[in-house]
Amino acid sequence: MTANLLEFDASGLERFFAGLGEKPFRSRQVLRWMHQRGAGDFAQMSDLAKSLRANLEAQACIAAPAVAGDTVAADGTRKWLLKVDGANAVEAVFIPEPRRGTLCVSSHAGCTLDCAFCSTGKQGFNRNLSTGEIIGQLWLANRFLGAGERITNVVMMGMGEPCLNLDNVIPALRLMLDDNAYGLSRRRVTVSTSGVLPGMERLREECPVALAVSLHAPTDALRDRLVPVNRRYPLRELLKACRRYLDAAPRDFITFEYVMLDGVNDGEDQARALVAIAGQVKSKFNLIPFNAFPGAEFRRSSPDRIRRFADVLARAGLTVTTRRTRGGDVDAACGQLAGEVADRTRRSAAHQGRPVIVLEQRP
Repeated sequence: MTANLLEFDASGLERFFAGLGEKPFRSRQVLRWMHQRGAGDFAQMSDLAKSLRANLEAQACIAAPAVAGDTVAADGTRKWLLKVDGANAVEAVFIPEPRRGTLCVSSHAGCTLDCAFCSTGKQGFNRNLSTGEIIGQLWLANRFLGAGERITNVVMMGMGEPCLNLDNVIPALRLMLDDNAYGLSRRRVTVSTSGVLPGMERLREECPVALAVSLHAPTDALRDRLVPVNRRYPLRELLKACRRYLDAAPRDFITFEYVMLDGVNDGEDQARALVAIAGQVKSKFNLIPFNAFPGAEFRRSSPDRIRRFADVLARAGLTVTTRRTRGGDVDAACGQLAGEVADRTRRSAAHQGRPVIVLEQRP
């Protein structure tokens, strides 16, 4: 069987080369060719022996997802639709800014968690992405970006819940951090989770990067409605897990993401309840204006309500930012990614109050 070398982190690639009878430095050469130079053809790897190149041509490949769509928003945000198989496509988004470029990466075809305000969850869930399909989004983006554009930050905030696919996410994270691959700082790679506690614990132990938690509500009653996984892992346990994560985290705070829903979670009393939560975990808050999608039941909070909410947090001495909506005209903004998903979940279970959670389901 032909091996896709994008599926391997450094240790996996070293084992593959050992199986070919090659020394470890050969795997590092190939790692640099693939991830630093964007090589997709072994013939390009000029410092490899011809015999090794021929052997790789026979036994391996470098295969990223196929690009099915490439859209640029008016503000320069770029969204790719990537076919991962015959039935499913995922989306990745590049957000250019004056001093950095952020790539938003997906971890699943769809999502099991069915958060009430997110378009991805409404598409259903088909499967986990493999390591090659995850790192392939970064590999492709680097190849497509123009002169002067550079990826300095990666956020696992695209389609899916990364902490439900760590068998594949962690090797991809290791490639992002590897000096022979992308060489990103742990502070510049962020995993966003809705609060899947076993995954948070494993990430802390095996590959602690920056952590963002999709909070979105200050009480269990409201969070049960907005983020159904809260019924399994309620706020008290989530905050304990956040404190444990900080012991290994590259930053000394957790980012709490909070989508602003008009008349639902944006009252000043709710902001004061968040101040109490912040007293339990060193954190900063990222307020996210809701981005509408077809069939959404919510409306975006007004700028005035967002400002007053933020003021309550700021007066309490908390760090609070309001995310500027990027790429909304091409449905590339937070909560809008949908892709194309062949749904294999029983969505009715989630709608009856039982969130569908599939732990570490292999492709």
